[in-house]
Amino acid sequence: MTSTAASLVATLEELDVEYVFGYPGGRVIELLEYLPESDVDVIRPRDEREASVMAEMYGRLTGKPGVLTGQGPWIGSLGMMGQMEARLASSPLVALTEASERGEYSTLAPYQQARGDYGGFSLPSILDGVSKEWWFPRTPTETLRSTQLAFKHAVSGRPGPTAVILDGDAINEEMPEESVPTTWDSVEQTRTWDSAPTTPDVEAAVDALETAERPVIIAGNGVHAAQAYDELAAVADAYDCAVATSYLGKSTYPETDERALGVIGSFAHEGANQTVSEADTLLVVGCRMNPMDVNWQAPEFIRPDEQTIVHADIDTRNAGWVYPADVGLIGDAKESLSALAGAGSSENSWALDRAATAREWFESPKCDSDSTPVKPQRAIKEIEAVVDEDTIVTADSGNNRFWLLYYLQTPAVRTYFGSGGVGGMGWSVPAGVSAALTTEKDVISVAGDGGFAMTMNSVETAVEYGVAPTFVILNDTSLGMVRQMQDDDHSIAGVEFHDTDFMKVAEAFGAVGTRTTTADEFATALENGKSADKPHVVEVRIDREEDMAETLSSSFYDSVGGLHE
Repeated sequence: MTSTAASLVATLEELDVEYVFGYPGGRVIELLEYLPESDVDVIRPRDEREASVMAEMYGRLTGKPGVLTGQGPWIGSLGMMGQMEARLASSPLVALTEASERGEYSTLAPYQQARGDYGGFSLPSILDGVSKEWWFPRTPTETLRSTQLAFKHAVSGRPGPTAVILDGDAINEEMPEESVPTTWDSVEQTRTWDSAPTTPDVEAAVDALETAERPVIIAGNGVHAAQAYDELAAVADAYDCAVATSYLGKSTYPETDERALGVIGSFAHEGANQTVSEADTLLVVGCRMNPMDVNWQAPEFIRPDEQTIVHADIDTRNAGWVYPADVGLIGDAKESLSALAGAGSSENSWALDRAATAREWFESPKCDSDSTPVKPQRAIKEIEAVVDEDTIVTADSGNNRFWLLYYLQTPAVRTYFGSGGVGGMGWSVPAGVSAALTTEKDVISVAGDGGFAMTMNSVETAVEYGVAPTFVILNDTSLGMVRQMQDDDHSIAGVEFHDTDFMKVAEAFGAVGTRTTTADEFATALENGKSADKPHVVEVRIDREEDMAETLSSSFYDSVGGLHE
């Protein structure tokens, strides 16, 4: 006979789970008792928030569910950050948690009770607001089947987070040798199949692209999720398209390529926005077209009454959601793009000519400035100088990500990932640690001083588990994005920070800390960090008076009346 906990760990092994990100507590301790004897490694950061982001980033990078575990009250609170990001950024994640119930005492609302009975709180209700699916099994058979289904649903269709709430009694009971319903082989039970668009829809899309004179592709996060990079490039070449991306789609296409336009939207390149507005045909792939991506629907941006829109998405609800689509391609992005690449072609010179002009918006005289404090534009160009095809940049929320969005030209696919699902501050640091654990690539995590301070404990996690990201702090001693919303007549409380010595923090964690005040010092520190086998924290003092909003001076930006964040 085998206990339920042991069977769950065996299931994780059968499903080739590499890591469980979490924190011991409650009834998940039973799982953690068996994991040391398995092939699954446990990554235990300092709290559930950081664990949840690490699990989400693992899922985003690999396409396999990142596994998050911990005690129910904290998976449902601190650990919600990564789960919310996973839901909105379509990252597969499985949370294995528990309700901290106490068996027959549950109706008396014991300490930490999260089962949903009178006197306690309802973890199922909390998870229901975020998860694609959740289960609360009460028997060993239910527990095993629920876990299998959690892995299946996390990657089925549009990926996202799922959860299993373990029962305190069931986790310790023995698995029956036979059961009804039957528990099947874990690999067979979790198998999924990719969906593909219909032949008539592919033919209609091919006709639209072949007859287009000014075709533009808008590539979104769905291309990352499907890892359809080669297929995207093949379609761009076949139909002579210019290629723009959404914010979450950044690095689905190299921004140094001759067809690249950069990122569209309210916080993106005017050249890319103008080109999209000039297109006669738009192929939208894996992008929901959220308000920031489409400049808050500025009337002059996308015009479905004048432009042909082909919308490819894995979820039929997303195609034509924001703008009416002329053709919908419903299926996995890799399948849809493969079908288009193999079914037609066309030639025109407009895309290459227009893209060359659009990419001029990547540059600014301030990118070469030697002034101190360092211009954020120059800081981003120094980061760009050390980013190659074997480097991953993780970007936090706030001004830092918009400077990166605007001035960092990604040289290859899968070189940039940002907090843009729920968009929480503090995402970049644990995401950077996860990327370093998950891949063999160099990792540069970029955050402002506010976001870095929220999750800087992850620097210690990097030290503990032997990975060496470079953590960059663009320090303006404030919540810069919010501070810049102030005007002479209206101040905002809570935007200023005292000057924290992050170098001492880094050294206390066992990392190397370097404070830089010039662009040359920053460039040297980046090179040192990237080549080291120990985590480096590199702070650069940026010019806090350099207004991000003034940089984003497009007519689309002005038309919606300012920042929306």
